[in-house]
Amino acid sequence: MVRPESNTKKASKLFRISGMNMMKLTITIATCLVLCSVLLLPSSNIFNRHKSHLTTTGSEKPRDKLLGGLLTADFDEDSCLSRYHKSSLYRKTLPYKPSQSLVSKLRSYEMLHKRCGPGTDAYKKATNLLGHGDVRISGDECRYVVWTPMFGLGNRILSLVSMFLYALLTERVILVDQRKDITDLFCEPFPGTSWLLPLDFPLTDQLDSFNRKHSRCYGTMLKNHAINSTTIPSHLYLDIFHDSRGQDYLFFCEENQAFLGKVSWLVTKSNLYYVPSLWLIPSFRTELIKLFPQKDTVFHHLSRYLFHPTNQVWGMVTRSYNAYLSRADETLGIQVRVFGTPAGYFQHVMDQILSCTQREKLLPELDTEQVTTNTSRSKKLKAVMVTSLHPEYSNNLKNMFWERPSSTGEIIEVYQPSGERVQQTDKKLHDQKALAEIYLLSLTDKLVTSTRSTFGYIAQGLGGLKPWILYEPRNRKAPDPPCVRAMSMEPCSLTLKAPLSSCQAKTIKMSPFVRYCEDRIRGLKLVDEI
Repeated sequence: MVRPESNTKKASKLFRISGMNMMKLTITIATCLVLCSVLLLPSSNIFNRHKSHLTTTGSEKPRDKLLGGLLTADFDEDSCLSRYHKSSLYRKTLPYKPSQSLVSKLRSYEMLHKRCGPGTDAYKKATNLLGHGDVRISGDECRYVVWTPMFGLGNRILSLVSMFLYALLTERVILVDQRKDITDLFCEPFPGTSWLLPLDFPLTDQLDSFNRKHSRCYGTMLKNHAINSTTIPSHLYLDIFHDSRGQDYLFFCEENQAFLGKVSWLVTKSNLYYVPSLWLIPSFRTELIKLFPQKDTVFHHLSRYLFHPTNQVWGMVTRSYNAYLSRADETLGIQVRVFGTPAGYFQHVMDQILSCTQREKLLPELDTEQVTTNTSRSKKLKAVMVTSLHPEYSNNLKNMFWERPSSTGEIIEVYQPSGERVQQTDKKLHDQKALAEIYLLSLTDKLVTSTRSTFGYIAQGLGGLKPWILYEPRNRKAPDPPCVRAMSMEPCSLTLKAPLSSCQAKTIKMSPFVRYCEDRIRGLKLVDEI
């Protein structure tokens, strides 16, 4: 018979078992601590290396919201999303930086506009002068230029940039006629003030009647010998169109600028980008060279400074960009404008587009063997955005690359935001769509534009692009060559003669940075000296 163990023996046995368990537990805990310390050390180093990597070469460098100092930081971002968000949509950092002279000039202008703009005592004093006939002004009073919109959206933007540059050079305050749709298209560009001409401006009722026959038209007064150095008008009207008279173009002569500088109010109407002619005025040229050392960047910098699409327009831009352009490896913009009557879809224009884009390697040719799969070929995605009043051009292009593969294996996606068929200037939604399409074209990597198209000029200038320009067809045949690469990203001044005034005939011969346009032999454009 087995005798039961005593309590002392039981306790001793339990103690030995507990001791062994405690030792095992201690060893296990120690092992875990060692392993944890070994594992945590590399983890800490990886984190530190990762943090260092982010600091130096990791995440993408933040975009410059102020565009190299071009923009001021004195605005609320939410009030106008495009102002500071435009840079985030550009696929690559643009190489054109504003000069410090231009940045300083813009900050000085903003102070001038704030001091002399609508609602200020200086503005009230200046408008009171309009009711007192011919007056002289003293050097410390504010002077103004009133811009009135004419023709289509493209002409308006080009003429407004031209007049703003003139305002910068002559220290005038620019005010824009707001009776059309400018407030539906653009945000205010100057902080703490407005560039909109007040509706109660004393001459508002006369603005529509200003033309080259008006008694206050500067060209008409010169023609009638009604200008003299002793009598200074309180206001003058400037007529600067592609078909203006020789007397109107005397505005671009040095001696006439001296007189105009004494006039308090200038009212202007224009459909031209006349910046090249401002460069041919000797007293302006020295200042212009300081402001724009890269001479073909005038429109690029001033348009990006002045024009900030409203939130409604910017929504159209960002939605389209994110849906159709952002995913692509490369983007191509094709802007089609058919001049003449009737306008519409023409096969010879379609042939010209294909000839240009394939000859210049902008689009691949179709695969003659109709190969559907080939793993050795590139699967690069190229997005093509077409803008035209007529959707047939994009539809044909889309069908071509849908029905047959490309010879390079690239995947070609074709997209057209709208096809209005008829230009509808001054209709709010139409103009908003047009502005959105201009900005979308400016965001593409490469660009093809139509000859003499202001729509294309603005897109290339905003985007800093030198486009391929489609020559104008003759006798309904595709020209050969079909297109030419632009000398610069500057718009062409689409005048009927160049230079505009005989006083600039000698100057243009000595100005290597002003040349005749590729798409209008009598037009002028700025190029950077070679």
